[in-house]
Amino acid sequence: MKKRLLLSLLLCSSIAYADNEVQISGKSGLELRLFTHSPGYAQQYSTSNLSGFIEPQFYYAWNDDTDYLKFIPYLRWDQHDQERTHGDIRQLTWSHIADGWELHSGISKVFWGVTEFQHLVDTINQSDGVEDIDGEDKLGQPMIHLSIAREWGILDLYALPGFRERTFPGVDGRLRTGLVVATEQASYESGAGDKHVDFAARWSRTLGDFDLGLHYFRGTNRDPLLQAGLNSLGTPVLIPHYEQINQIGMDLQATLDDWLWKLETRWRDSRNDTFWALQGGFEYTLYGIAESNADLGLLVEYGWDERGKRSTSLAQNDLFFGSRIALNDVDSTELLAGIGYDLDYHSYSLQIEASTRIGEGWKASMDLRLFTGKNVNDPLSALRKDDHLQLTLERYF
Repeated sequence: MKKRLLLSLLLCSSIAYADNEVQISGKSGLELRLFTHSPGYAQQYSTSNLSGFIEPQFYYAWNDDTDYLKFIPYLRWDQHDQERTHGDIRQLTWSHIADGWELHSGISKVFWGVTEFQHLVDTINQSDGVEDIDGEDKLGQPMIHLSIAREWGILDLYALPGFRERTFPGVDGRLRTGLVVATEQASYESGAGDKHVDFAARWSRTLGDFDLGLHYFRGTNRDPLLQAGLNSLGTPVLIPHYEQINQIGMDLQATLDDWLWKLETRWRDSRNDTFWALQGGFEYTLYGIAESNADLGLLVEYGWDERGKRSTSLAQNDLFFGSRIALNDVDSTELLAGIGYDLDYHSYSLQIEASTRIGEGWKASMDLRLFTGKNVNDPLSALRKDDHLQLTLERYF
């Protein structure tokens, strides 16, 4: 993968010099994580970790911008975790824009969802689990995506040839389960393995103050079952197993004055289980607080999973409270603080994110995360030693 990424970067750089219509942008950065506790598991690194990344973007358009190519490779180097030192093609897509329809072919990312603390309906792309634990970072997915826009709404159709396995921290990494996940031993319900072709469809429309989306997905589950087993050396590990699923889901957002009401729900059927799950809540915004330019948003959400404590989700019966402050200054300074409380295990997680621009082209970010989880059956207990502060400096070009 690394060699293919480097060759692609060199090729795009050559094109850029040969044709001045190629647009190059992107970002690079350094990230420092500082942990407040000694590691909870053997072989994990101790209190600090440095990593760096680069994510350039190459864009080339022709036919009066009705056709374009977009290439976004990604590379990260990590000081301690070999699994986190990795590369990916986030996007490599040819797109054609026509009257009333669009066609996108290649590797791309698609986001579905409206809620803040958990995205139940965001199904197309696989989570890049070595980047972070919040599921926000995604691997590129091979796809053919046809989007049709009509008066009755937008219909998106997807053919997804090839499956991306989830990435997990290695034996040296922090923010992992007690047993390392042996990704090389992954198994599949489908005889086609990671070559299975998945299909999805989504209809969306704005109806007055309401934005509605309905989707159907059939294919390989992006959330693996982690089953206890042994690796080739006889060491206990977790082995990921990927089932075939059918999924129906809905996302709904209502904008009513200063209120944003949000709901995501899905029904999922597999050989081993059939269940409903939902995430819903609201965000209320106070504009111009204390006669300033700053806005304050107050967030409340609830996550529920019909499987209860059997759920593989961290939000099987959880309340979330948060606040968002946007100073609306020239540096786009923002702060988001949130706390999640598990009503079954009585554990909580706290996260504070802050960011601001520095001059032209620079951005500084701070993330603080705290975890509790004394019940060994609580999935959050695996992270109880992983409270940390993350500092990131990014350069945009």
